[in-house]
Amino acid sequence: MPTLSVFMDVPLAQKLEGSLLKTYKQDNCPKKMFLAYRVCMTNEGQPWVSSVVHKTRLQIAQDPSLNHEYMPVMGMKPFIQASLELLFGKHSQAIVENRVGGVHTVGDSGGFQLGARFLKTWHGDSQIVYIISSQKELHGLVFQDMGFTVYEYSFWDSKQLCMNPNVLLDVAEQAPHGCIFVIGNIGNCKMMQHQWAKLMATMKSKQIFPFFDIPHQGLSTGDLEEDTKFLQCFVSGGLEFFCSQSLSKNFGIYDEGVGVLVVVAFNNQLLLRALSQLMNFALALWLNPPTMGARIITSILCNSALHEAWKQNLKGVVENIMLIKAKVKEKLRLLGTPGSWNHITDQNGAHGYLGLDSQQVEYLVKKKHIYIPKNGWINFTCITACNIDYITESINEAVLFTKGSEKCLQEVNDSQLE
Repeated sequence: MPTLSVFMDVPLAQKLEGSLLKTYKQDNCPKKMFLAYRVCMTNEGQPWVSSVVHKTRLQIAQDPSLNHEYMPVMGMKPFIQASLELLFGKHSQAIVENRVGGVHTVGDSGGFQLGARFLKTWHGDSQIVYIISSQKELHGLVFQDMGFTVYEYSFWDSKQLCMNPNVLLDVAEQAPHGCIFVIGNIGNCKMMQHQWAKLMATMKSKQIFPFFDIPHQGLSTGDLEEDTKFLQCFVSGGLEFFCSQSLSKNFGIYDEGVGVLVVVAFNNQLLLRALSQLMNFALALWLNPPTMGARIITSILCNSALHEAWKQNLKGVVENIMLIKAKVKEKLRLLGTPGSWNHITDQNGAHGYLGLDSQQVEYLVKKKHIYIPKNGWINFTCITACNIDYITESINEAVLFTKGSEKCLQEVNDSQLE
């Protein structure tokens, strides 16, 4: 009698991502382009890696004193300390008062995995999570898997073609007491001081717990401090919060997924309590975090010359992104493409919205073999001097084609009414 498989009734899961890339790879068109890579790309079409990383990796590999002993459950302490100082500044109020700490995490989502487990156990007042970001994040799956009720909102206003900070304020006003706010990629919102003050006042009065996502500090504006300046408002405002700090993208070590779950508490005693519980969860999740990426980052951040060289690398990447966006906007203007394209240069960072509708995106994918997500969220570092003309001409063609279709449809509707 044949043995029945335990997996007999397990269905194939719906693919979360990668289908666009798969279709692109199967396309035989010589002009095909993929503008949705998650990482920063070079002009040669390769993932960007900070120049100081190569040098540092070699030095670590040749260090005879290096051993591969297990790390403490908390992770590599010099890495955590260097990461905290990068995030808040060496003389931050929270660091001076010894009420900020962290746990070394694994991968881009490790901080959320760890934080969600903690909140599920110790934040019993509310199991409702609001995720507000520039685009749909994978964090929602982490919280859903933990049993939280998740509501997701986007800063992006597709009608006005801009990031709308009022989304965050409006959701906070409507949110129930004691809920959790996951806030990602907030740099694009350009919130004013009075808006931050209003948000913090609402969070305090409703005891909303903030959980920030810092996925690529320095790659938004080119200024490490500017990218996380808003955190200082929450520190000085006396709020407790979590922060998932990922340090893979801004060093270009994408396969060395590494970060820190940062905890800011009211005082040191409360911080130690939270960290002790987080370490118990880390023990169950991964026991011991990988160290190669952490060693590279620590070596760079703790060496003034390497640190400065890395900062210059980041500025160079951001300047290149700004230049690409400016060229795209100017070429669309010269082509006479209908509409305003200021939103392209108004957005910070490598990724941003083109401001195209679903019909225009479909035209680019099917007719021009330019692969971008349905929401028009692209990686601008995929645009180079070699392909920018084809891309902008194709965007112009897509916009004119759909505008023409709308005009024809309107004419048909008008004739039927006569």
